[in-house]
Formats: sequence, C-alpha cells, structure tokens
Amino acid sequence: MDLTMNGRKAVITGGSVGLGLAMAKRFVSAGAEVTLVARREKNLEDAKAMIESVGGKAHSIVGDVSTADGCKAVFVNTTSVMGRIDILVNNAGSSQRGPFVDIEDKVWQADIDLKLFAAIRLCRLALPQMRKRKWGRVINILNTGAKVPPAEGAPTSVTRAAGMALTKVMAKEFVSDNVLVNALLVGRIESEQWVRRHELENNNRSLEDFYSEIGATLPMGRLGTAEEFANAACFLASDQGSYISGAALNVDGGLCDVV
Repeated sequence: MDLTMNGRKAVITGGSVGLGLAMAKRFVSAGAEVTLVARREKNLEDAKAMIESVGGKAHSIVGDVSTADGCKAVFVNTTSVMGRIDILVNNAGSSQRGPFVDIEDKVWQADIDLKLFAAIRLCRLALPQMRKRKWGRVINILNTGAKVPPAEGAPTSVTRAAGMALTKVMAKEFVSDNVLVNALLVGRIESEQWVRRHELENNNRSLEDFYSEIGATLPMGRLGTAEEFANAACFLASDQGSYISGAALNVDGGLCDVV
C-alpha cells in the first residue's frame, strides 16, 4: 500500500529528534510538508537540514508548548510559514516518573502543562480550521502506561491516560467534520530517552548491547525502531487512514496487556 499525503501540511511538536524526527521524515516521504517544533534550536536546524537533504520541504520553529503563550506562538508561526495545518502531531513530552509521595506539585504541574495542556491548547487553535475545511488529522503520542499504569508511573501515566480520554472526546466531537483524532501508544522503542538513560548509567556497554538487553525482555525479543513507529503515524495521517478515529493503537511489539 502506498501511503499518500500529497499536499498535506503537518506540524510535529517534539519534532527535532527521535520519534518526532522519524515521523517528519516518513511524512515528507509520502508527500507532506512539515513544520518541526522543539525548544533546542541547534537540533531543529539539524533536523530540518536532514529532511531537506532528501528533497523534503520542512520548516523549523523554536517553541515551548508547555505554556499558553508558547502554543499560540507556535500556531501563529506555523500557519504563517505553511498557510494552514492539516495534521497536528502532539509529540512533545518526557518520561517523568517516581515514587508517588515524593512527587511535588511543581513536577505534577510541569508534566500536565507539557503533555496534556499543550495538546489541549494546540488542538483548540487548530481544530476550528480543520473543521471548516472538512479535513484534518490529530495524532496524540502517548504511552502504554495510559492503559496499564505501573507502580511509580506517576505523573506520566496519569497525564497520558488523560490524553487518551482527550483523544476520545475530540474524536467523537469532530468526526462528522472529517477531522479524525487518534492516539499512538509508545512501548519500548529506540529513542533519545533510551540514549540518555544509557549515558546516565555510565557503564562500558555499547548502546547496541544496551538495546539488546532490554529487547530480550520483550515479547518480540527486540526494541522497536523509530521508523516502525513512524509508519503507524503515517498511516493514520494519510489519505488511506480515512475511516479510523478515536483509536488508541499500541505500537509496542505486544508488550501491553490491554488492547
């Protein structure tokens, strides 16, 4: 199946590295124009150059979507460079977790602002225009903790579960306007977060050995790749994903116990 996104315009938050960059590369390979949003300018420029080197059309916007003003600036700047937003991928986030009684209010608030309110605010800005044009796609990037929250999984599992409820609410409200809202739930996939964890452990194992050890504990026997995750996102965002809305798809190699 050839996935087509010809002429579509997509914005991806957290788009400069890892899953965000992989999705951007996959989208442009299917014919889309992309705007990458992140806080680190150097990473953004490197990502933009990478996409342009293979013939893709990309823009980069430095922005902090954890604030209301930051979300508004991202929306204004994105629509300025692309003209409109057909596809919104809410990918900004981090893996914040720890013992429940040790998590302070400021940590909870920061997590809610980055992972939940960013999606709320950006969708509130983008959805009216999608509805007017009778075409749109929203993909919320969550994780499998949204369905099966582990011990010491707060605050991430809590905000991701809220993101799954948000996905369903918006899907039901906008589906009659051909604006489709879905979520992709990350399992254990090669990403910048795993690279940072490897560096923090400060041992003599190579990153490849580190990945192999983690992968050996998973049902599929390996970690997923960013490209595999991006393929799922491309399908949902493409013209071929035209009858799917309100789904929360596990991209986890069979890890999650809940469908």
